[in-house]
Parts: sequence; structure tokens; C-alpha cells
Amino acid sequence: MSGGVYGGDEVGALVFDMGSYSVRAGYAGEDCPKADFPTVIGVTLDREDGSTPMETDGEKGKSGTTYYIDTNQLRVPRENMEVMSPLKNGMIEDWDSFQAILDHTYKMHFKSEPSLHPVLMSEASWNTRAKREKLTELMFEHYNIPAFFLCKSAVLSAFANGRSTGLVLDSGSTHTTAIPVHDGYVLQQGIVKSPLAGDFMSMQCRELFQELGVEIVPPYVIASKVRIAQDSVREGTPASWKKKEKLPQVSRSWHNYMCNTVIQDFQASVLQVSDSSYDEQVAAQMPTVHYELPNGYNCDFGAERLKIPEGLFDPSNAKGLSGNTMLGVSHVVTTSVGMCDIDIRPGLYGSVVVTGGNTLIQGFTDRLNRELSQKTPPYAFEIDCQQHNCGAQIYLTTSQYILIMTLFSLLLGNFSANEVPLTTSINTWLP
Repeated sequence: MSGGVYGGDEVGALVFDMGSYSVRAGYAGEDCPKADFPTVIGVTLDREDGSTPMETDGEKGKSGTTYYIDTNQLRVPRENMEVMSPLKNGMIEDWDSFQAILDHTYKMHFKSEPSLHPVLMSEASWNTRAKREKLTELMFEHYNIPAFFLCKSAVLSAFANGRSTGLVLDSGSTHTTAIPVHDGYVLQQGIVKSPLAGDFMSMQCRELFQELGVEIVPPYVIASKVRIAQDSVREGTPASWKKKEKLPQVSRSWHNYMCNTVIQDFQASVLQVSDSSYDEQVAAQMPTVHYELPNGYNCDFGAERLKIPEGLFDPSNAKGLSGNTMLGVSHVVTTSVGMCDIDIRPGLYGSVVVTGGNTLIQGFTDRLNRELSQKTPPYAFEIDCQQHNCGAQIYLTTSQYILIMTLFSLLLGNFSANEVPLTTSINTWLP
């Protein structure tokens, strides 16, 4: 009997998009993913008696480890639970924890057998062939899926905007990357990466609070906030709160993770990118934004909220980076385009697609558009920066696949695990 042929809406393909910050997974063609949870996971080692601290619904792994995946499980304080990520530099590094994430997604979100659904998965544009082969082997041999297709995330971002050629600027948690795409293919020689990204801004925010003498207290520590004169804590004064009793002995990595969640909320709520190069006098006249930390400390933030994200565009303005050679966002773009053939540069500049969590900061796209217009010859190019709205940005890799399902259907119609040996499938799916 010949293998199955898949096509159109009957494919029922599952889509996985794992980034440095979050994992998104869902059915191809649907507007929203079924799963959207942090990429980092909690890990504990079983005790000699076979039990784990604070027994819960953790995922049992190899070598006596228990994995705690998804927001609800990850944010419960547990004794000696370490926080780790299966990814390094956007590529899979810890295969056991990666497999635990897949198991959790199938079990808790899809609630379906893996063998019933073809899988479409995004990958970093610089992913290595060895890792792609290992991933393909895992999906076919362990999960017994009928068909598998890997597609570079930059290509998907371009397709999501109806472009087969363009420059994709991805500014996420660990890095900011400019990736040229031409006729649906990533130009590897033009990829430019910078470590100035979300984690860098989190570090700058942490230093700001240290200068203000404000302690970052995550919610799990706080039992209650003490009211002063039956009112909230006065602005700028030290917070008054009570600590929870009988907290387990948590690890430093988990405590730092919980502190980072507070800082990331501050970033999303307060930070703004200046319209032009940072100027102290202009920034001082900008409207302030009020923000309250979980422990009750509250303050109005003015020039600080413009200076912190300025480091993305002008590293010389970032604390601790004086004399560095790191590239700002606009320089990352121009450097990437400059490494490509001169004939395709107009097409790249004319279709700049911005994606990643940092691009949602107010003013990011406007500043990028302004700087690119100043750095490129006005007679040669027309700058066109495309950005998804907030919802589409978060669910980018799930909502866009309806645009490439025709391609996927054609591929699945010709190859599947039932028809082609694994070695042939690897050569077919992994260009």
C-alpha cells in the first residue's frame, strides 16, 4: 500500500515555533496557537527515596530528573529547582529538555497522538545540518510523525508579509539579527548578529534600579503590602511589605528568573525609543510614566525610559559598553545589506520586516525607518519597514502558515515517512 498523500485543509499539520523566549505551537492555518509558554524550564533531581521536593505534575525525564514546563508549573517555588533553556544561540543544545517540551506540548495542549499529524517547525537561519538531521531523526523515529518540514524563521517572517525577498530584522531575547532573504532563500553570507537585545535591556533596567536603591522583589516572596494611612505607598518612598513565611530553599537561577519577569514587565510598560539620537534635555521634557513594582514601590520614570532602549541603536549610550565595537540596530541592517550582491540591495531595503519582542517597544519601527533613510542613498532606495501588530507579532509563526500550506501540501504529496527511508527524507527536507 502506498503512503498517504496530504493536501489542503486535510493536512492537519502542527506548527512548532521555539524561540529563545517562548514556545508557540498550534494547528496550521489557525489564528492563534494552542500553546504559548516560556522556553525555559525548571529541573529538579529525584531524591534517593525516589521522591522530588513538593511533588507535582512534573514531566519525568532521564537520569532521575523532573521537568516543570509551562508558566503555572515554572512559577511555583520549589526546593533546589534550577531554571535552564534547551536552546543556545537559537539552536537546540539540550536534547532531553527539548524532548520534554515536545512531550508536554503534545500531552497538555494538543492532546493528540503525534503519529496523526505532519509537523512544520521553524528553525534559526544559522542552524547547522547536524542539528537538523538529529531533529528529523527524533521526529520520525521517536514521535513517528507521518511527515516533517523545517523552514527557516526569517523566510516565514518574509512570507507572512507577502514578500519572497526582503531584509528580516529579528530582535528577540538573546540577540538582534539581520537576515537577508532572496526569492524565499536565506543568504547565509549576509547574516549579521548583535548581542544587544532584550536580555541586554533587562541588564540595563536592573542597573537602573540598583542606582535608585530599589530592590527587585518577585511576587512569590510577598505575603502582603503594608498600607500607609490607608493609602498606597507614597511615590518614591521605600516599599513596606511582609515576606511570606516557610518558603522553600529556592535556587539562585530560579530566583533570578522570577526577578527577570518583573523587569520584563517594566520594560514592556515603561520603555520607549526616542525619535532621534538621545538628547538629555529633550528626554527631560518627555512625559513621564508611572509604574509600581510588586512590593508597592512606585515612581514616575522620565528620561530613563528613553535612555535604556537607546543602547539598541547607539551602543555608546549604554552603561558599561564604552569603547565597544557592537553594532546598533540600524548598523546591523546596513551591514547585512552591504554584504549582499549590489543588484538585490534595492529589494532588501524596500522590504525591511521587523519581528521579535523588542520591536514592540513604542517608537522602535519609526526610529529604525528614520535612521535607515539617513544612512542609505535617497536616490537609490525606498525604505519600507513592515511590522506586525501586537497579536500577529506574538503569534507570527502560527498565523502565517496558511500562506505556505500549498507548498507544504505539495511536499507532503510527494514524500512521507511511509514512502521514503529516513536518510532520503533528511536529504529531501533539509536543503
